[in-house]
Amino acid sequence: MQYKQIRCDSLINEITTKDNLFVGDYTIDPYQHCEFGCRYCDSINDTVYIKTNAAEMLDKELKQRKKGRIIVGSVHDPYQNAEKEYKITRELLEVIERHGFSCHILTKSPLILRDKDILSRMKSSLVTVSIASLDEQTSQLFEKHVPLPKERLQTIQALSENEIKTGLAVMPILPFIMENEFEDLVKSARNYNAQYVLHKHLELKGDQRTKYMTIIQEHFPKLMKKYDELYKDSYIPNTDYISDINKSIEQLCKKYKIKRRIET
Repeated sequence: MQYKQIRCDSLINEITTKDNLFVGDYTIDPYQHCEFGCRYCDSINDTVYIKTNAAEMLDKELKQRKKGRIIVGSVHDPYQNAEKEYKITRELLEVIERHGFSCHILTKSPLILRDKDILSRMKSSLVTVSIASLDEQTSQLFEKHVPLPKERLQTIQALSENEIKTGLAVMPILPFIMENEFEDLVKSARNYNAQYVLHKHLELKGDQRTKYMTIIQEHFPKLMKKYDELYKDSYIPNTDYISDINKSIEQLCKKYKIKRRIET
C-alpha cells in the first residue's frame, strides 16, 4: 500500500436529500481510497491519498455552513491504518467540536477508541461500526485486512461504556451467504450495548461487481445463478429480496428490543 500526501481544495459536501439511514447533513472523508480493501467495496486502490490540509480546509468551510451533523467516513474508512500515522481524522474531530457541529462516524476499526475523549465531549456524536459477518472465515474472505468481528463488537461496547451513542451496521448484506446470521448479529448488537442496528443491501456496480463475483465464482459457485437472477440488469437486488430482509431484521430488532434506526 502506498501513501501519497495531497492538498485538497474543498472537503465538505452537503447532503441535499433527506438522509434517513445515517441522519447526516454533510459528509467528509479524511482519506481518498481505503486500504482495508473489502472485496464488496468500490473504494479499493493501491494508493491512499492523505489530505494533509483537511483540518485547515474544514475550519474555513464550517464558518460558512449552517450547524448540522457531519458524516465522517462516508466513502472511505476514517480509521484505516493511515490514521495511526497521520491523525487527520482526529484533527477534523477537533475542528468539528470547536465549531459546535455534531458528527456521525462510520468505521470498522477499534482505532476510534483513541478519540473517545473528543467524542464524549461532542454534542450528539454518533458512531456506527459495520460488520458484514460474524463468521471469521467469511469475514477474512471479504474483509481480509479489517479487524475481526469480535474486535468490532468490543469497540461498540467500549464506546457505549463511555456514553457515546453507538450502533451496529449489518452492512452490506451479502446475499445467500449471511442471512442465517441475522439473529446472531442483532443479538450480538444487544449484548454489546449497541443502541441501534442499521442495515443495507449489497450494491454491485462496474469493477466492484466484477471483483465481487470473482469471489463468488471461486468460493460459492453454486450461487452464481442465484446472483444472476437477483440482480439481473440492476446494481441492486430485486425489490422482493430487499423487502424480505427489511422485514426479517425489523422482526429481530423487535424481539431483542433494539432500535432499527437512529432516533435523533
